[in-house]
Amino acid sequence: MPEWLEIIVLGVVEGLTEFLPISSTGHLLIVQQWLSPQSEAFNVAIQSGAMLAVLMAFRERVMEMARTWRKNETREYVYKLCLAFIVTGVGGIALKVAGFELPNEPRPIGWALLIGGVLFLIVERRIKGRELGDDISWKLAVLIGVGQLAAAVFPGLSRSGGTILMALLLGLNRRRSIEFTFLLGVPTMFAAGGLELALEIKEHGFGGFEWFNLFLGASVSALVAFASVKWLLQFIRTRTFEAFGWYRIVVGACVLLLLH
Repeated sequence: MPEWLEIIVLGVVEGLTEFLPISSTGHLLIVQQWLSPQSEAFNVAIQSGAMLAVLMAFRERVMEMARTWRKNETREYVYKLCLAFIVTGVGGIALKVAGFELPNEPRPIGWALLIGGVLFLIVERRIKGRELGDDISWKLAVLIGVGQLAAAVFPGLSRSGGTILMALLLGLNRRRSIEFTFLLGVPTMFAAGGLELALEIKEHGFGGFEWFNLFLGASVSALVAFASVKWLLQFIRTRTFEAFGWYRIVVGACVLLLLH
């Protein structure tokens, strides 16, 4: 397969899975088993590209917050986003300093997908019939930050999946859970991408990158992710996350069976 086509495939996979609670990192690592290996900088670049879709999909919400910045409710919401970002950022830097690297083996990904799918089914059945609110507490903001960090340690857990599960358990409704998680992902991934690129440039210089591949992958990821986000927001209007739970169970089980 030509390299440019591999880049497009990876961009499509990232765009489709970044905002669905099925783990984009896990899917990327699985797909890359059959494609040419890519650098961590490339993975972060296409994830950052997908984050542009959030700004496009939630542009009305972002503009609303910009217009109502002086209101206490808006400020508190932004402060909670900042708190969750600090939790994720400090933890991420600590992992980087400690030399942590994502495992590149499919087995732990398969288990994370499988266990995460079971948890989605359990949580959805536990909250069935409950009235979910839209108030994000300070405690929930911290836990969402922890959930994003946990997903960075366990590929297959899913940043959106882990944080949405926490939010649902604590009584936050699905749309509000998705909004807060996705908006938090914007500064988180841009910061991670900037740090990764800075480290790569320091070590290899600007010539150490395949800039065309980074741009192509990020562009494809952003376009596909925008369509994915719009579809998800429509999907949750009338449905639960159970379908994603079953999907994770099937994919995780298939990965483990193929390895066995």
